Amino acid sequence: MSGPRLRALSAATVIVLIGGYALAAFYAPMDADQGFIQKIFYLHVPMAIVALCGFVFAGLCAIGHLRTGDSKWDLRAYVAIHVSIILGLGVLVTGAIWAKASWGHYWVWDEPTLVSFLIIFLLYATYTPLRFSIEDREKQSRYASVFAITAGAFVPLNFIAVRSATSLVHPRTLSSTENLPGKMALAFLVCIAGMTLLYALLFNYEIAHKTTVAQLRALKRKLAGDDAVRARRSAAPELQVR
Repeated sequence: MSGPRLRALSAATVIVLIGGYALAAFYAPMDADQGFIQKIFYLHVPMAIVALCGFVFAGLCAIGHLRTGDSKWDLRAYVAIHVSIILGLGVLVTGAIWAKASWGHYWVWDEPTLVSFLIIFLLYATYTPLRFSIEDREKQSRYASVFAITAGAFVPLNFIAVRSATSLVHPRTLSSTENLPGKMALAFLVCIAGMTLLYALLFNYEIAHKTTVAQLRALKRKLAGDDAVRARRSAAPELQVR
């Protein structure tokens, strides 16, 4: 995606995000128990949902790479994980702020929902170092795709396992939203839509950037030869440009 379509996506993302968080701030009622700090729910939970879906999306892209051998699928998996890690970091920070205000602690180690998300985050944090540690670009792409598929399958399995466990303090988000008042539910759904658009926007911007860099490198090779463009070790996929 590039040009007018990317600009349209940017505009839609800004409009929906502003609309969603305006609804959360001024339209959704204040939580009777937690007060204003509960508003972080509209940021924390959509980020968590979209980040986890992004990891699964990366696994699907990795399947496409192993099936076709096309480097564009490897690039999509790489970027999907990169964007999800950024959102995942936001989830951990906002979750810690919310936990401190609500429970008096930044972290609770005996809560399966929190610990499972941290495990997933740390698992994907090894993705880029894994790629960088493999010098051969073909092996790097293949092993990274296997990693993305395996880890992507782990995300929903972990989600199901955690929801089957006994929660001590963390609410069950999706089941609890069924009991949200109408105004809260509306604001929450718009925030999820906005966060999904933000993910798509960041994903497409990074894809466009890396595609442009690959095209420039290919052009330099044509003009000056392979010797003029030295290959350097990188964790990023090497996009094949015709």
